Amino acid sequence: MKDVNSLKGIHGVGTMQNRKKRSIPRVQRSTYLDLYMLNKEKERLLKEDKKLSMRKDDIKRCLEEIEQETNKLQKSEATSKAGKDTTSSGRAFAQTNGVKKEFKTMALSY
Repeated sequence: MKDVNSLKGIHGVGTMQNRKKRSIPRVQRSTYLDLYMLNKEKERLLKEDKKLSMRKDDIKRCLEEIEQETNKLQKSEATSKAGKDTTSSGRAFAQTNGVKKEFKTMALSY
Protein backbone atom coordinates (compact mmCIF):
# COMPACT_ATOMS: atom_id res chain seq x y z
CA MET A 1 0.00 0.00 0.00
CA LYS A 2 1.36 3.38 -0.95
CA ASP A 3 1.33 6.26 1.45
CA VAL A 4 1.47 9.94 0.63
CA ASN A 5 5.26 10.17 1.00
CA SER A 6 5.93 7.41 -1.53
CA LEU A 7 3.92 9.00 -4.34
CA LYS A 8 5.95 10.15 -7.31
CA GLY A 9 6.52 13.90 -7.39
CA ILE A 10 4.93 14.61 -4.01
CA HIS A 11 8.07 16.38 -2.81
CA GLY A 12 7.83 18.84 -5.67
CA VAL A 13 4.40 20.09 -4.64
CA GLY A 14 4.52 23.81 -3.97
CA THR A 15 3.04 25.41 -0.90
CA MET A 16 1.38 28.76 -0.73
CA GLN A 17 4.51 30.12 0.94
CA ASN A 18 7.01 29.10 -1.71
CA ARG A 19 4.66 30.05 -4.54
CA LYS A 20 4.32 33.54 -3.02
CA LYS A 21 0.52 33.37 -3.12
CA ARG A 22 -1.61 35.08 -0.47
CA SER A 23 -5.29 35.47 0.20
CA ILE A 24 -4.68 39.14 0.89
CA PRO A 25 -3.57 41.24 -2.09
CA ARG A 26 -0.07 42.71 -1.86
CA VAL A 27 -1.34 46.27 -1.65
CA GLN A 28 -3.33 45.68 1.55
CA ARG A 29 -0.91 43.56 3.54
CA SER A 30 1.84 44.81 5.77
CA THR A 31 5.48 43.81 6.07
CA TYR A 32 4.80 42.67 9.62
CA LEU A 33 2.40 40.06 8.31
CA ASP A 34 5.01 38.89 5.82
CA LEU A 35 7.64 38.68 8.57
CA TYR A 36 5.23 36.77 10.81
CA MET A 37 4.33 34.29 8.07
CA LEU A 38 7.98 33.75 7.15
CA ASN A 39 8.89 33.23 10.80
CA LYS A 40 6.09 30.67 11.24
CA GLU A 41 7.16 28.81 8.10
CA LYS A 42 10.77 28.79 9.30
CA GLU A 43 9.73 27.38 12.70
CA ARG A 44 7.63 24.70 11.02
CA LEU A 45 10.50 23.66 8.77
CA LEU A 46 12.97 23.58 11.67
CA LYS A 47 10.60 21.34 13.65
CA GLU A 48 10.19 19.07 10.64
CA ASP A 49 13.97 18.91 10.18
CA LYS A 50 14.42 17.97 13.84
CA LYS A 51 11.77 15.24 13.58
CA LEU A 52 13.39 13.86 10.44
CA SER A 53 16.84 13.77 12.04
CA MET A 54 15.40 11.99 15.10
CA ARG A 55 13.68 9.47 12.83
CA LYS A 56 16.90 8.95 10.88
CA ASP A 57 18.79 8.31 14.14
CA ASP A 58 16.14 5.77 15.18
CA ILE A 59 16.43 4.00 11.83
CA LYS A 60 20.23 3.86 12.11
CA ARG A 61 19.96 2.43 15.64
CA CYS A 62 17.48 -0.23 14.49
CA LEU A 63 19.72 -1.16 11.56
CA GLU A 64 22.69 -1.54 13.91
CA GLU A 65 20.65 -3.80 16.21
CA ILE A 66 19.56 -5.92 13.26
CA GLU A 67 23.16 -6.18 12.05
CA GLN A 68 24.35 -7.28 15.51
CA GLU A 69 21.57 -9.86 15.76
CA THR A 70 22.32 -11.30 12.31
CA ASN A 71 26.03 -11.51 13.13
CA LYS A 72 25.25 -13.32 16.38
CA LEU A 73 22.90 -15.76 14.62
CA GLN A 74 25.43 -16.41 11.85
CA LYS A 75 28.14 -17.16 14.41
CA SER A 76 25.87 -19.52 16.33
CA GLU A 77 24.84 -21.23 13.07
CA ALA A 78 28.49 -21.67 12.07
CA THR A 79 29.39 -23.19 15.43
CA SER A 80 26.36 -25.49 15.35
CA LYS A 81 27.26 -26.68 11.84
CA ALA A 82 30.80 -27.42 12.96
CA GLY A 83 29.63 -29.45 15.95
CA LYS A 84 26.74 -31.23 14.26
CA ASP A 85 27.02 -35.02 13.90
CA THR A 86 24.82 -36.99 11.50
CA THR A 87 25.03 -40.43 9.93
CA SER A 88 24.80 -41.25 6.26
CA SER A 89 21.17 -42.39 6.73
CA GLY A 90 20.25 -38.95 7.99
CA ARG A 91 18.97 -40.09 11.41
CA ALA A 92 19.48 -37.74 14.31
CA PHE A 93 21.44 -38.69 17.40
CA ALA A 94 20.95 -37.61 20.99
CA GLN A 95 24.03 -37.07 23.09
CA THR A 96 23.82 -37.60 26.85
CA ASN A 97 26.91 -37.71 29.05
CA GLY A 98 29.19 -38.07 26.04
CA VAL A 99 27.39 -41.22 24.75
CA LYS A 100 25.54 -40.98 21.45
CA LYS A 101 22.19 -42.73 21.23
CA GLU A 102 20.05 -43.19 18.17
CA PHE A 103 16.47 -41.99 18.50
CA LYS A 104 13.87 -44.74 18.62
CA THR A 105 11.58 -44.71 15.61
CA MET A 106 8.30 -46.46 15.05
CA ALA A 107 6.41 -47.06 11.82
CA LEU A 108 2.77 -46.03 11.72
CA SER A 109 0.25 -47.31 9.24
CA TYR A 110 -2.85 -45.37 8.37
